[in-house]
Amino acid sequence: MQLISYSYYRGRIEKLLLCTFLHNREDRKFLADQVMQNPQVLAALQERLDNTALTPSSYIETLPKAVKRRIDALKQLQVKCAHIEAKFYEEVHDLERKYAALYQPLFDKRREFINGEAEPTDAESEWHSENEEEEKLAGDLKNVVVIEEKAEAEETNVKGIPDFWFTIFRNVDMLSELVQEYDEPILKHLQDIKVKFSEPGQPMSFSLEFHFGPNDYFSNSVLTKTYKMKSEPDKTDPFSFEGPEIVDCEGCTIDWKKGKNVTVKTIKKKQKHKGRGTVRTITKQVPNDSFFNFFSPIKVSGDGESLDEDSEFTLAADFEIGHFFRERIVPRAVLYFTGEAIEDDDNFEEGEEGEEEVRCILYLL
Repeated sequence: MQLISYSYYRGRIEKLLLCTFLHNREDRKFLADQVMQNPQVLAALQERLDNTALTPSSYIETLPKAVKRRIDALKQLQVKCAHIEAKFYEEVHDLERKYAALYQPLFDKRREFINGEAEPTDAESEWHSENEEEEKLAGDLKNVVVIEEKAEAEETNVKGIPDFWFTIFRNVDMLSELVQEYDEPILKHLQDIKVKFSEPGQPMSFSLEFHFGPNDYFSNSVLTKTYKMKSEPDKTDPFSFEGPEIVDCEGCTIDWKKGKNVTVKTIKKKQKHKGRGTVRTITKQVPNDSFFNFFSPIKVSGDGESLDEDSEFTLAADFEIGHFFRERIVPRAVLYFTGEAIEDDDNFEEGEEGEEEVRCILYLL
């Protein structure tokens, strides 16, 4: 319980009286003194103060009108800051587009190495790991035991890095949760993933391109997913602006080959004729869980209608996955293939939790 001094009570009561009907200072002082003599009033006032002392809005309400006016002016400045921040993020998007063009030759070479279109030179393949000595010792021991197996493996002439992108899908929990067993043979044909940014003067957006080799499932060589973004404060809630946000997304049509569409399944259902009582069996297609539903996202309604809770959750998860592809998977693909980036992500999350625990302990102390 927060104990407040006599003078504090008295000052608060005088302010309350000023806000009602007593504008004469002597009258206010006299009535305040009378109120202070009543223990029931004091108890009620103490309880009210205990309930509101830690609420910022309750403190603001007690401020003089002139101070509130200045606070409103600060809010106007804050809105202008939000609009400047929005312009900042638009320029960041322009920089991302510029540097994406500089990254692309490196990503093209990555694609060539992965798909066996080119072989790295000795200089390009030189890499010193942190555990180089241990790995060398383990490698020497292994070579002694499996010399013959190594010779046989060399004869198989493995091309590129098999199942590179599919392995990333398996390694990353966010993606592996979407992949069904019947998706796996298709994803083994995935050859590259690219990020494309919207051109200057166009609405802010980015696209993910999934490049596939020839396969028995669909005829598309590229599947695309475009995420539309907004970088401006909301007129009804400008203080919620924290940078660009994804507001909608569009997929593409997959040209499935006959009988190969994994996003639907065929079920049989019996129907009984009401008059004759005969029974017939009909077949119908129903949606099926698959990663490739990623390319048929829920459409955000343009007429202002709100989505149901399940749809909102699905859409939010879709936005998160798209952002993760753009910010993490594509730029650092090899580290998600080896698992190093996943270990870094886990350590980062553990560090955040540890810091939160320390803050809580300090607060309690």
